[in-house]
Amino acid sequence: MSGLTLWVCSLAVVAALALGITQVGTAAIEDAQAATAADAAALAGAAAGPNAAQEAAARNGATIRSFVTRGDITTVIVQVRRAIATAHARRIVVPVR
Repeated sequence: MSGLTLWVCSLAVVAALALGITQVGTAAIEDAQAATAADAAALAGAAAGPNAAQEAAARNGATIRSFVTRGDITTVIVQVRRAIATAHARRIVVPVR
């Protein structure tokens, strides 16, 4: 009976490790998606305002939690499932010749 018990315990450990690795991987993917969405939303918001930021966030699967513009700096906080990310962008004016 001890062989069966060892086999069952080994299987439980392997299953727990697989579940843990999956959760860590999912969290890493969500963090990366949130960072990408925050960057895109901040850049769009600095260039064209809050509606553009909202559209950029939505296209990247995120929801804007905060949008603030102070002077020429736009700060955006977005959420993708459980991950939250912040990004800042500075509006610059490029002269056209």
